[in-house]
Amino acid sequence: MELSLMVFCTLLFGILSWKMNSLVQKYKTYIALYTSDKVIRFGKFHPLWGHIHLLVPLIKFQELAVKGMRETGKKITCYWLAFLYPILGVCHPDTVKIVLKSSEPKNKQKGGGYFTLLPWLGDGLLISDGKKWERNRRLLTPAFHFDVLKPYVPIYNKVFDIFLDKLDEASNSGQSIEIYHRVGLATLDTLLRCALSYEDNVQEQGSKNPYVNAVRILTNISLKRIMEPWLHPDILFKMSPSGRKYFKHAKYVHDFDERIIQERKQALAADPSLITRRRRDFLDILLTARDENGTGLTDREIRDEVDTFLFEGHDTTASSLSWAIYSLSKNPEEQQKVYEEVTKVLGNRTQVEWSEIKEFTRLTLFLKESMRMFSPVPSVGRITTKELDLDGLKVPANIEIYVLIHALNKREDIWGDPETQTGITQATYMYIE
Repeated sequence: MELSLMVFCTLLFGILSWKMNSLVQKYKTYIALYTSDKVIRFGKFHPLWGHIHLLVPLIKFQELAVKGMRETGKKITCYWLAFLYPILGVCHPDTVKIVLKSSEPKNKQKGGGYFTLLPWLGDGLLISDGKKWERNRRLLTPAFHFDVLKPYVPIYNKVFDIFLDKLDEASNSGQSIEIYHRVGLATLDTLLRCALSYEDNVQEQGSKNPYVNAVRILTNISLKRIMEPWLHPDILFKMSPSGRKYFKHAKYVHDFDERIIQERKQALAADPSLITRRRRDFLDILLTARDENGTGLTDREIRDEVDTFLFEGHDTTASSLSWAIYSLSKNPEEQQKVYEEVTKVLGNRTQVEWSEIKEFTRLTLFLKESMRMFSPVPSVGRITTKELDLDGLKVPANIEIYVLIHALNKREDIWGDPETQTGITQATYMYIE
């Protein structure tokens, strides 16, 4: 008995010693990354919070990245998520290229930048990677063919006629207008009509619409949870008020999607010729897509892609359009040039046609420049699976790296004067040509 106890204690001590040594070595590697002269460090390290207290709200993260980049000219940033581990960011074409050309997966592991979206969006194209991403991206490619997109133009016209009517009503009140919310309603209305052939008076109902309200709450909670490590474990998150609210609204969104998907499946099963007698939408393509083995998408995969495209499609577009409106208001001379081009193309008409889109050259350049200055997606993430050499910095496996799109687009050594709101920079002309 005593011998067995001695063996057990010896074995337990050995395992603990091995684990402790492994942990010490890991933290030595982490500290070496953080103290490297290759990286931009984000302020004073707090023994408990790391740098979280400096990065909330998340806009502060972008501001610190740009500030550090301009002061040092370095190409890599580093901050700590509490005391747990460091996270890297790349903000120069040299280092961005290395990350994007690699086959490293998206950081959807627990604590990663995408994991808070998983219960809501699932493993759709935004979050999936590897073979699954390649297969599903290939199956969804027909959804972006010109023959599919052309019939959407009348829908765009109709939706934004409603948007402009609502805007006109609001502007006549003499009060300031919060533009992003209104643009977001219009882009969501567009996605629902185009992707699902679903109309629900979204713009008229506004925040009263349960789907609009659910998406807003899910987005806010997802972003907030990233910076709250104590809520990263699912069991703790589900017990929290934020978690209960999150899963309540995720269930509503999933039920909404599944009802529309099932109704469409039943309609196509009852009348297969339906798909050839009307405009094909995104959902039709999801339901009928088949790979080289004749296998289609599962019901869960279809739901994941619907959730992903409704969220990503309307949210990033709303951000782009809102900042473009802001940029027009800040640059009246450029606004006049864009207005003159639109007037020249359309004349007295208010409805845009597909063939006319290519004639909006100045407007296209303006939108691209606006997106450079105000990135709709400020960053995307990856996690290393093997050692990666970033500008001489040896990054080990299991390290998160973010491509800091916003910071990259603010580099003075790339863009000259990146903050000058001239509407169109010389760099943009060079890029387009």
